[in-house]
Amino acid sequence: MLKTLLQGLRTPLTERRPEPDTTLAALATTLDQAARRKLGHSLAIREVDAGSCNGCELEIHALNNAFYDLERYGLRFVASPRHADVLIVTGPVTKNMREALERTWRATPDPKWVVAVGDCAADGHVFADSYAVLGGVAAVVPVDLVIRGCPPTPTQLLSGLLTLMAS
Repeated sequence: MLKTLLQGLRTPLTERRPEPDTTLAALATTLDQAARRKLGHSLAIREVDAGSCNGCELEIHALNNAFYDLERYGLRFVASPRHADVLIVTGPVTKNMREALERTWRATPDPKWVVAVGDCAADGHVFADSYAVLGGVAAVVPVDLVIRGCPPTPTQLLSGLLTLMAS
């Protein structure tokens, strides 16, 4: 047992740093440039969970981790809808979240965009027939873009935001 313990202390257990993804870097840089052209500043994003299973949130939060690190490209998540340009909404809208989503949408200054992220946000997906679900995000607030997937990858999220800024 002692031999195994000492061997573990001599051998590093951490993984090697991943090689930078040049495609992702180019995508994020292009998105930031498009946002600056359209808005005059970098893109501010507010995420709203309207009743999801949290699969989409894991992918959205991955955009802030050390691998993707969106803030180095000027894209940032904000705590208040009053500072946001884009509302990213996940999950089907539940009856209990309807008012919160409507208030968040009204608190976001114009121009604003709403992005429905994931299949549940698009149309309710597996939760569509639930007594507690009103449907997709478009049933409550106007949606400018739908990013399908269960859940969509961080790269798909960035591509979708770029499509939104290019339109």
